Amino acid sequence: MPDSQPRRPDDHAADASPDPESSALTLCGARLTDGRIVDVRLGGARIEAVGTAGSLVAPGARVDLRGYLLLPAPAEPHAHSDTALTADVAGPDAPGPASQHPEDIQRRATEAALLQLGHGATALRSHVRIGDMAGLGALEAVLQARRSLRGLADLTAVAVPRLLTGVAGAGNLAMLRDALKMGAGAVGGCPDLDPDPAGYAEAVLEVAAEHGCPVDLHTDSDDPARLARFATTAAGMRQGVSIGPCAGLSRLPEDAAGRAADQLAAAGVTVVCLPQGGCCGAERSGVAPVRLLRAAGVRVAAGSGALRDLANPVGRGDPLEAAFLLASQGGLRAEPAYQAVSADARSAMGLPEVRVEAGFPAELLAVRGAQLTGVLSLAYSRIVVHRGRVVARTSAVREYCDSGTDGSFGLPRQGRPDSGTGGGP
Repeated sequence: MPDSQPRRPDDHAADASPDPESSALTLCGARLTDGRIVDVRLGGARIEAVGTAGSLVAPGARVDLRGYLLLPAPAEPHAHSDTALTADVAGPDAPGPASQHPEDIQRRATEAALLQLGHGATALRSHVRIGDMAGLGALEAVLQARRSLRGLADLTAVAVPRLLTGVAGAGNLAMLRDALKMGAGAVGGCPDLDPDPAGYAEAVLEVAAEHGCPVDLHTDSDDPARLARFATTAAGMRQGVSIGPCAGLSRLPEDAAGRAADQLAAAGVTVVCLPQGGCCGAERSGVAPVRLLRAAGVRVAAGSGALRDLANPVGRGDPLEAAFLLASQGGLRAEPAYQAVSADARSAMGLPEVRVEAGFPAELLAVRGAQLTGVLSLAYSRIVVHRGRVVARTSAVREYCDSGTDGSFGLPRQGRPDSGTGGGP
């Protein structure tokens, strides 16, 4: 593949609100997945040029990425910011439930987003509960966290009411519309928990059509008839429609699961699976049948789900771990496994495509390693780029004591490359 040359971008969304503090940055000596060693020049929120190592000489900061694999940054399509980091304060040995004070929710949501940013996710979609006694307090707190993260990561809130049908759901239906006016970027919810699951899903689709916003529903998808009805209704939607984690599909007979997958593919519905475990609202664990869905033509993205809350007290929120699990247990090769947490996740969230080529958004992740398989296995050191600037670094150094031998085995040692001009990672 020849060096990438500047071209007219296909999508200008990433340039809509450029960071005034951003400046030219060159990433030097990075390895791409095709084996090339390149320099990458970033300007503002876009990649300006990609050339062979040493070919891009330009003013501005330089980051030495020798020994790193450079990838499109992952995105997080299924987080729960309002409940994140509550396991230690709401568990069976805790004095009481986690605080629902808006300032505490905002602090936890911000901390959780920064943890996931450190893993590489520069864009996050968070499902936030609204309605009932809580009202819109948690949503307002997450929206405040979104504002505090400006320039570091992009956080989108999905409004999630508990009930929507009947007399009990009337108030929540009105509150769902209010949530969109407040700044929620998508509508969602858990139809499986409503007395009328089909009516719940149809109500969400109707509100989304009214406001022109995406749909992201949490469902187990273990009822083929209900899923077929949903797919038929969703097929007419212009906005993106996602459902997940859909673990129930793996418990259906293969022919029934295959028909459901065909219906979802025809409707253009994306499935967001959760390889790292379930999340709040999930009655049963498991993972969607990823290979079956992909074979039917369904776009499958992978999210993290719970991040150290009661649903998964040890959740990591790490997209590379999600990709690792898809490769090690889901039967995917490393490339499509990583695509599920990067390109497919971004597409599910309505974000522009990212490639390490000129003209594409400067949303990148550098991980120490030479190949994608090794990166998914041992992804310790990472450098995260959002809107053209380094926003997070994680460095790991492994050392061994002397073996007492003559050292003639020639075993590899992890080393730190020379920093070079402009400093290194």
